[in-house]
Amino acid sequence: MRHIEQKRVLVTGGAGFIGSHLCEDLLRYNNHVVCLDNFANGKRSNIEPFLNRKTFTLIEGDIRDLSTCLRAAKGCDIILHEAALGSVPRSINDPITSTQVNIDGFLNVLIAARDQGVQRLVYAASSSTYGDSEKLPKTEDHIGKPLSTYAVTKLANELYAHVFHLNYGLSVTGLRYFNVFGERQDPLGAYAAAIPKFIQHFIKHEAPLIFGDGEQSRDFTYVANVVQMNHLAATADATHVNAQVFNTAVGDRCRLVDLTETIRQLLSVYDSENC
Repeated sequence: MRHIEQKRVLVTGGAGFIGSHLCEDLLRYNNHVVCLDNFANGKRSNIEPFLNRKTFTLIEGDIRDLSTCLRAAKGCDIILHEAALGSVPRSINDPITSTQVNIDGFLNVLIAARDQGVQRLVYAASSSTYGDSEKLPKTEDHIGKPLSTYAVTKLANELYAHVFHLNYGLSVTGLRYFNVFGERQDPLGAYAAAIPKFIQHFIKHEAPLIFGDGEQSRDFTYVANVVQMNHLAATADATHVNAQVFNTAVGDRCRLVDLTETIRQLLSVYDSENC
């Protein structure tokens, strides 16, 4: 598999769940990593092991500030853009902040990539872009109408990426993430994802809260697959990926009722060991 190697790489949101995994993996392949994060969602503990490395630079700042983005992108070959305010409920509760971060912030990153001569920008798109489309399987060229402010912001990102390639020749690629899970995912936040929340409930010997009958299904994607896709998108021939968006998913559906039962069975081993 192709990897990003011996490059200077800016990871926005690098102290977050996915971003910190990207930072860790990039360092493994002898890259110089610049991590830009304002710690609204990211955690210092996620990047603590890297702080003393000469090939790791932390810039504490906000993507809503263009000068910060320009400074972070200076001299970088590649940008992996992960900084965003996730969560559909949060975007509905506070549409202004979600729009400012996810659209205005993304525009700043695009401008920084253009003005600093970055070779490739790979950004986190979202499966929420499929909106009300009931078509299965989900294919990149067939989306519906957005169902939340968050989905609108992510669709806007795709449109901005397209016009920046069209008007400025920026090499940019989007990855539509599907329900990413894995280590370092926070189970305690108000907008925590399903899997860490379910695990936390079972650890406390509580029944997980599922709305409906549990028959609803999702594509749950392990974070290592997301890291792999970022490497591939950043190193692919530009003619194949410029202004394109790619699903980043397992390609299979899992019912919530099956998911919770699997988690329960796996965690029950630890209960038996402690008896």
